[in-house]
Amino acid sequence: MSARRRAAALTAGAATALLLATVPAVAANGSVGTRETVCAQDLFVRTEPGGAWMGTLSKGQTFLVESKQSGWAYGFAYGDINRHGWVQDGWFC
Repeated sequence: MSARRRAAALTAGAATALLLATVPAVAANGSVGTRETVCAQDLFVRTEPGGAWMGTLSKGQTFLVESKQSGWAYGFAYGDINRHGWVQDGWFC
C-alpha cells in the first residue's frame, strides 16, 4: 500500500472514531416484567403520568416495569425511593 493510501486510511479511521465518540448513547424503552437500569442523569418518579413528583431515580438505579401507558411506565422504583410510581418511558439502558 502506498504512503498516500495509508495516510488516507488513517485519516478516515480517525474521523470515524471521532464521530462515534461524539454520538450520544441512545436510551431504550422499558419492557414489562423487566428490571431496567436508568440511563438518564435524573428520572422523575411521579404519582401518575405527568402527576406530582415523588422522587428521583439517578443514572444506574433500577426500575421494575410492571405496565406501560402512552409513553409512561408504571412499576417499582428501587434505590432511594423504594416505592411504586410512574416514570417517562424511553430512559433505560
